[in-house]
Amino acid sequence: MSKSIENPTPHVATTPSDPGHGEQPERMAKTLKPRWVFAIALGSAVGWGAFILPTDWLAMGGPLGTLLGFSIGAGLMLIIAVSYGFLIRTFPVSGGELAYALIGYGRVHAFFAGWFLTLGYVCIVALNASALALLFRKIMPSVIEQGYLYTVAGWDVYLPEIIISVTALVVFAVLNIRGTALSGRIQFWACVLMIIAVAAMIISVIASPTTHFGNMSPALPDGVNPVAAIIAIVAIAPWAFIGFDNVPQAAEEFDFSPAKALRLIVLAIVTAAALYMAMLVSVSMAEPWQALANSGSAWGTADAVTGVIGGSGLFLLAVAITMGVSTGLNGFYVSASRVLMAMGRAQMIPPIFARLHPKYKTPHIGIIAVLIVCLISPWFGRAALTWVVDMSSIGVTIAYLYTCLCAFRIFRPTREAQDPEALPGMYSTTKKVLSGVGAVIAIIFMLLLLIPGSPGALGKESLIALAVWIAIGIVFFLSRIRHNRKLTDHQVDRLVLGDVRPAVTRFSERAEMRREGALTTEN
Repeated sequence: MSKSIENPTPHVATTPSDPGHGEQPERMAKTLKPRWVFAIALGSAVGWGAFILPTDWLAMGGPLGTLLGFSIGAGLMLIIAVSYGFLIRTFPVSGGELAYALIGYGRVHAFFAGWFLTLGYVCIVALNASALALLFRKIMPSVIEQGYLYTVAGWDVYLPEIIISVTALVVFAVLNIRGTALSGRIQFWACVLMIIAVAAMIISVIASPTTHFGNMSPALPDGVNPVAAIIAIVAIAPWAFIGFDNVPQAAEEFDFSPAKALRLIVLAIVTAAALYMAMLVSVSMAEPWQALANSGSAWGTADAVTGVIGGSGLFLLAVAITMGVSTGLNGFYVSASRVLMAMGRAQMIPPIFARLHPKYKTPHIGIIAVLIVCLISPWFGRAALTWVVDMSSIGVTIAYLYTCLCAFRIFRPTREAQDPEALPGMYSTTKKVLSGVGAVIAIIFMLLLLIPGSPGALGKESLIALAVWIAIGIVFFLSRIRHNRKLTDHQVDRLVLGDVRPAVTRFSERAEMRREGALTTEN
């Protein structure tokens, strides 16, 4: 029996577009290069918020609180990343956290992990499309604010911004359907442009004779407890760094050893934290941050940067936001479609989602499904959309939790005398402790989102949207029970993982063997 599934070479079904109970679905080609995977993680983590929300974050934590909060948040994400690195190395298959929940806790848990992941990723695709329209609305208000349609939750909806959002959704859907290599190249160069734009902004602000570090005083907001200020920023870490978890979704497509995944994730998290902090320093140095945060400006970041370097600052911001939004759209299209493909392979949803495009060999059905759902979102206005997006952080946090718990179950502190089924890197006390700590961190993040009065608590509208999504998931799950009972656990394992799972991950079988061994000893 295989010790791991690092390089699965499963039998390809004779009818791969619609695998039956005993057939293997068609697997994706290995076309993703390391730099493209790094760009998927980084570009997904750094989106529009890094360039629009710095003044909001400064109002919450001040310069010191925000910088410390993002540093701590990145550190916590790195702890969680240890579990991701191990599981990607051992199970490099599409579906990521869905596969890990299946390995650690079974098919029911896998369904709900996939259900919440789909929610999170689809919502972020929709939000990035609306952010692109928002950028044009800020830069060219006289052009975009034409063709008024209606108002939703206080947000005026105009026809041109709907056209921009819809166009962006369609373009990136087509790019993803036409091939992972194409979207990977675009992702990489978009990230390069974003990094150059941010570097140019912070260098220009620091070098300007009109700016000084005195503008960053006071270090914390007046009348706010320092600990509370920092925690308020740490609470948004799951949202700010969502994106590194896109890496396991594409693991099946790596053209390199999956053992490199952890290094790419770590590099992406560190780079993302650096970009966030560079924007925070640029804004807080440009002019006294308290006056800027309290000014009520619709886009304080642009006011600060253009006040120092003029029109070139607005150009750099426009480039950075466009690249950030584009990489977010692209990265989360990749992730959402791969989760849907994995659910289709497991037949948790109709198997049609497991089909690959006959020419481009991409999960085109999942991409089209994400596109159709997201095409609805521009018509509801950005204010209403943020209610749904806010609670999508819960879905990603649940994925963090399942990943860390699965790794915790597999890691062993000491090597058994004879263990022919040992997985590479399985024996590590440090990693077992870190995976356990990662699970605790994920639970804390979840509590910060759900407990009323906490710094990151979801609003009433977001909680209602979350309850609706859970209810829909339960109904959908119950509707598939009869069909899913036709598949055995081993069949589902082979459909999702591409092979029989290693014996060391068959927890129920091992427990049964222990019980039988104990009874034999007693007798």
